[in-house]
Amino acid sequence: MLVTGGAGFIGSHACVELLDHGYELIVVDDYSNSSPQVFARVERIAGRFLGTVYELDIRDRRALSAVFDRHSVDAVVHFAAHKAVGTSTRMPIDYYDTNVGGTTALLNTMHEHDVHQLVFSSSCSVYGDAGHGALDESTPARPTNPYAASKLICEQILADVCRRRPEYTVLCLRYFNPAGAHASGLLGEDPSGSPENLLPNLAQVAIGRQERLRVFGDDYPTADGTAIRDYLHVMDTVEAHRVALDHLADEPGMHVYNLGIGKGSSVLDVVTAFSEACGRPVPYEMVRRRPGDVAELVADASAVARAWGWHPSRDLADMCRDAWRFQQLNPNGYAGSARRPSDEG
Repeated sequence: MLVTGGAGFIGSHACVELLDHGYELIVVDDYSNSSPQVFARVERIAGRFLGTVYELDIRDRRALSAVFDRHSVDAVVHFAAHKAVGTSTRMPIDYYDTNVGGTTALLNTMHEHDVHQLVFSSSCSVYGDAGHGALDESTPARPTNPYAASKLICEQILADVCRRRPEYTVLCLRYFNPAGAHASGLLGEDPSGSPENLLPNLAQVAIGRQERLRVFGDDYPTADGTAIRDYLHVMDTVEAHRVALDHLADEPGMHVYNLGIGKGSSVLDVVTAFSEACGRPVPYEMVRRRPGDVAELVADASAVARAWGWHPSRDLADMCRDAWRFQQLNPNGYAGSARRPSDEG
């Protein structure tokens, strides 16, 4: 099993989940928004050796092909991508190059090595400004930022490949807002530079690394004026990816599923929940909206429940509790932990 982006927030938690269920892994990551220091923690949690890790950019087809040459790969879980909405509006070319170019390079390499099964990490952001209410997979895609557009382009490429090459199976998971951390506190969200996601920002304010949270926009057409999202625990997110692997053999072609809990929480709802988790009010200030953000994104995830019988089992309080535990145990993130002995080459 090849995992791209395996050192990232979701990828590292996915490695734990897959190791816990007996998978043998090959992991690639370029560490552009992650740290190789996570791998020792993954192994500690899983209680077994991670597997072979390569430091590479998946756009480097020669390096990626060498990985496929060295290992027998039967399927790929593809997380590697840039993911920040705000940054994508400032760096659109880089986002298209990395997200779309990386996916096509991966597809080419898979094709050359007769690998035809893929679980693709997509995003609810493809729906864009779809209005109020829960969104199902038939909701028209209206991306409002380059990150979302890049994910939709990847979906369109994958769907076209599946239409033209019947040996391919792609399970495309549009998850809403992954948050939280592993319950052990050993793994969590520790992006390079300033975090753009809400919970790691809240955690950094609560631990004293930031003075206050910036809330982007208080003039949305919502009950309290702040944006509403459907937050999904990262462990539920990666569990769904593991379940997806069990269903790759069900039917060829491209299949798209939403992942979410089906309940929206505003930014201020999350501030309140995190304040309860850490036992103190988290200070915040209102600032102008970020380009590319929308008022509301909430999942109708009934399709994946019908198809696989899968449901998330954790709520917002669990996400806040686990994110706070990770921050308390790692006040400076992964900085200072020992690097895993290198298998790269």
